[in-house]
Amino acid sequence: MAAFTGLFRHDLHLALRQGGDTGLVLGFFVLAVVLFPLGVGPEAAVLQRIGAGIVWVAALLAALLSLDRLFQADYQDGGLELLALSSLPLELAVLAKCAAHWVATGLPLVLISPFLAFLVDLDLDAIPTLTLGLLIGTPALSLIGSVGAALTLGARRQGALLSLLVLPLYIPPLVFGAAAVEAAVAGTGKHAHLLILGALTLAALPLCPWATAAALRQALE
Repeated sequence: MAAFTGLFRHDLHLALRQGGDTGLVLGFFVLAVVLFPLGVGPEAAVLQRIGAGIVWVAALLAALLSLDRLFQADYQDGGLELLALSSLPLELAVLAKCAAHWVATGLPLVLISPFLAFLVDLDLDAIPTLTLGLLIGTPALSLIGSVGAALTLGARRQGALLSLLVLPLYIPPLVFGAAAVEAAVAGTGKHAHLLILGALTLAALPLCPWATAAALRQALE
């Protein structure tokens, strides 16, 4: 646990000290949400109907921006080989790096989402559901994205290839996250959608680090 905590703090410290990934993700998230009302028009009824989808799609795309650098620096400077040879299992090292990535990029998206919900005229009663859904679902985005980042490590045009691999896997969190907000607005029961969203994150928690570690070992061979 000491090695796990140390790796988590190291990656988080680097991410916060540089600040580029967090600023880029937040900037893209804000701009994407702001541009949607300009494109579809200012009608409140239209924005309320598609507001949850707008925020979730913007969050998914923003989460993609920093994934290609999740393992890239360690791969280039040899740190990834040291992680593979260390006493800490590579699966736990991947989990620590994903946790640091989520705290640096995913958590700020969750915190800023209630303010952006006002821009799309989302119902006030649905904003807590939107925030809770993002809080539950964004860890799965980092975990799933780590698999794509490991599979495309060292490839040419890594960003484009990563998007093609990861975006289809992001569809279930998008569907159930947006459906929870719509259910909260309609009053038909949001808990089922949130539970499924939580189940997706819990399923990704053991499976994605294992798959990512296998892909990293293949990249190091």
